[in-house]
This record gives sequence, C-alpha cells and structure tokens, in this order.
Amino acid sequence: MNHLFIVNPIAGGRDQTEHIYAQALSAFSARPDSFEIYTTVAPLDATNKVRQLAESGEEWYIYACGGDGTFHECINGAAGFENIAVAPIPTGTGNDFCRMFGPQQELYLDFPALVSGVPHKIDLIDVNGHLCAGIASVGIDARVGTNVHSYTHLPFCKGPGAYIASAAVEILKGLTRKMKVTCGKFSYDGDVTLCCVCNGRYYGGGFNPSSNAMPDDGILDIYFVRKMNLVQVVSAIGKYAKGRAEDFPEYITHLRGDSVTITFEDRDVINADGETILADRAVFRIIPQALNLIIPKGMTFFQKNK
Repeated sequence: MNHLFIVNPIAGGRDQTEHIYAQALSAFSARPDSFEIYTTVAPLDATNKVRQLAESGEEWYIYACGGDGTFHECINGAAGFENIAVAPIPTGTGNDFCRMFGPQQELYLDFPALVSGVPHKIDLIDVNGHLCAGIASVGIDARVGTNVHSYTHLPFCKGPGAYIASAAVEILKGLTRKMKVTCGKFSYDGDVTLCCVCNGRYYGGGFNPSSNAMPDDGILDIYFVRKMNLVQVVSAIGKYAKGRAEDFPEYITHLRGDSVTITFEDRDVINADGETILADRAVFRIIPQALNLIIPKGMTFFQKNK
C-alpha cells in the first residue's frame, strides 16, 4: 500500500507540514511500507494530484491534511476509484466533516491508528457535478458563508466578527429568496430562508442541523426552511444549530430522499462543503458508496449507528 499526505500549508492559519512529517515518520517507523508528503500551492492541486494517482491503478491511502476544503478537493479526485481511499486529518479551521464522529474524531489525529485503518464506503452528494461529503445548502447561510471573506480585512472583523458583518449585510439585503423546491412528491414555490442537504451532520463551523444523518445509508436528510422574519430566525437558530430543527414544524420541513432540485429566479450561491458554486439551478443527488473513507483503527461510529 502507498501512503500520501497532502498538506494544505495555509489551512488553520499556519503551516503544519513539519509537524505532519514528524507524526508520519513516527507512525511508519515500525511499518514495512513508506509514505510521501505533497504540499499544495494552488486551488485544485489536491484534486489533480489524487486523480493522477487514481488513474495510475496503484493502491493509495490519501490523507487530506487541512480543513474541509482540502478534504473536498481530495474526494473530488478520488470518487469512483476503487484503488483510492481518503481520510481527513483535521488541521484546518472548521473541520466539520470530522465533527460527525463525536469524541472519536480525535482518531483522525492519531497517526498510528489512522495509517492502520481500513476503507469503508460512504455516499457523496453530487451538486451540479461537484461532489460533497458533508452538507450542501442554499439560502441565507450559504450567502453569509460565501461573503464572509469580504469583511476579514476590516477592523474588528477577524474570526467571528467577519461572520457577524456578513450576516448583518445579508439580513439587510433580505433573509429570503424566491425559489422552487422539488423533492419526490414534495413541491414548493415561494419565499425560502434556506435549504440544507445533509450527507454528514455539521457545517458552517459547527452548525448541526441533523443529529442522525449517516453518510453511508444512501439517503439525504433535507431541511427546508420557509419564509421567516428576523425575530423568528433569532428564536430558532440556536436550536437549529443543535439538531433540533423538528422543534419548528411551522417553519422547517424535514424531508428524506435521494435528490432535491432547487430553481432560483436569478443566479444564487450554492454551498458545498464550504465551497461556493454560482448557478440559477441547484440539483443535489446522492451518489451511493462513491468514496472509500479510511476508518482509523478503533473507530466504532459506523457499527454503533447501524
């Protein structure tokens, strides 16, 4: 088995290449196989590198060292290839995909457990041809997340301050947008606050709309939020962020299915694992068993949640 650590040197605000190399060197000290380190220098570097290895036909374990964006790039290069398995090593800012595993997420920082792991097939979301492992969404949350970087250069807008500034501006523009939402027999045409499509459980730096979505069950958990005013959003956001969307049936509908289509009046923002897509139509569909995810030795998450 070949092992490659793909390191995003700007993830989390500091270059951890030396730390990752030292951890990998220790983990492989008593193993017969070896490893390589690859440091990205531009967007899509990780996708292109993984795709190159996948098309070689050789078996590789790929470790995405960064945040959700680095993992997102790696899965888009690996999906559909039986000879490639991928794991996130959460050294970024959000690391939302790993949050799903609760206390066992720490195993993705345990290099000996990780390099001794085994592949487990998980589903992915196809979002207009882009693949997503965790959560995709449209609406106010997607717009806030996309525009947050426009405010990071301003005084008092570092970290959470940038999100507050972005949220304030988007609220002034209007919480809702006209959309047509279709999922199986469900159809809605009108004002929508947001629609969240879950394969995983967390997004946006810790928001947890679904407490029981599973990335290997072949089903999408979809939370469709009708028109809400600011007071209603403020009253609901805390519970929504903690997996209690069902507390608001008058505003939030929980759907389950293998696809959902959303049409906008104009081009709008689509979030996929924190990455931005702009389109006037969003098609989300489940791709069952599309990726080999490396499960660290000792992880029991999937057995416990069957």
